[in-house]
Amino acid sequence: MKIWTKVLLKDRNNKINLISRSLTNYLYGYGPIRDLCRKYKINANDRKIIDQYTTNRIAGLLLLYLSKDKKRINDIVNKYNIPDSNIESIIPEIEGYIDK
Repeated sequence: MKIWTKVLLKDRNNKINLISRSLTNYLYGYGPIRDLCRKYKINANDRKIIDQYTTNRIAGLLLLYLSKDKKRINDIVNKYNIPDSNIESIIPEIEGYIDK
């Protein structure tokens, strides 16, 4: 029988750490999350917990992607693809430098 569980990896990969931190800031550094923190008076410590959780999850996904572990990625997609989600449509958004 298989059970769903969380695994914490102790090995560190500095590139994964850098990308995970950067993506967390990219996702949450500005925009709605900052406004929600102000509106609901989420303190800096609670925000740190949210950011840490997100960074850990991104790092895990990146490690699965780099190891080409499609089965585990697929398991995550199937578990968290909730049909009655609040997300109506997805419009890819990319930010970065462009040549003019």
